[in-house]
Amino acid sequence: MIEAPEMPVLTAAEAYALWAPTYDRETAVSLLEDGLVARLTPPLGGSRLLDVGCGTGRRMLAAGAAAATGVEPCAEMIAAGAAARTGRPDLIVLEGHAAALPVPDHAFDVVWCRLVLGHVADLALPYAEMARAVAEGGTVVVSDFHPRAAAAGHRRTFRSVAGLHEIEHHPHGRADHLAAARAAGLALVAQREAPAGPPVRHLYARARRLDAYREQLGLPLVFALRFARR
Repeated sequence: MIEAPEMPVLTAAEAYALWAPTYDRETAVSLLEDGLVARLTPPLGGSRLLDVGCGTGRRMLAAGAAAATGVEPCAEMIAAGAAARTGRPDLIVLEGHAAALPVPDHAFDVVWCRLVLGHVADLALPYAEMARAVAEGGTVVVSDFHPRAAAAGHRRTFRSVAGLHEIEHHPHGRADHLAAARAAGLALVAQREAPAGPPVRHLYARARRLDAYREQLGLPLVFALRFARR
């Protein structure tokens, strides 16, 4: 997520189909988000994990869950991660959307939804579906781009071999997430945010964006919320 010149805005479907071949390359936002989710996720040993909007499924590979199911709408992303899942019967990825998860009721101990809901205009159905999928007493962890970053003019972008592209994004503040979660029967347990800072400086340097790093230093780029199903 960086400041960028004017460019056509792609839908999420268009963008992720194009991004799939290089999606697993770490970015400043994905690294910060990984740290937040790691701190908010309970130990996964013996647990059933659902990753909503799992992309290539890379985050499930080393999660340590007894079984992990990913749901992803982009066929190209699913295909890009297929080789890494070979020989892992504990990992499956289903094609589907956050607003209509193709999974049974109350089948998972932990649900992740990571940097996905900014692509969704209305949060009500995704939260209702996550609440349906998680077991009683289970955990839901949601992350999103920080509204302060959006207010500062940052956009969701990625680079492909064809150049820099912007993805359609719907900024949601924490209050929006909390209202949708509450309506779905989920209770907030903890919340965290992560600013641009030394842990991701090397990624700005790799992208030759140290000028942007200095401008963004201390600006929160991502936040994460942990909920429990009541």
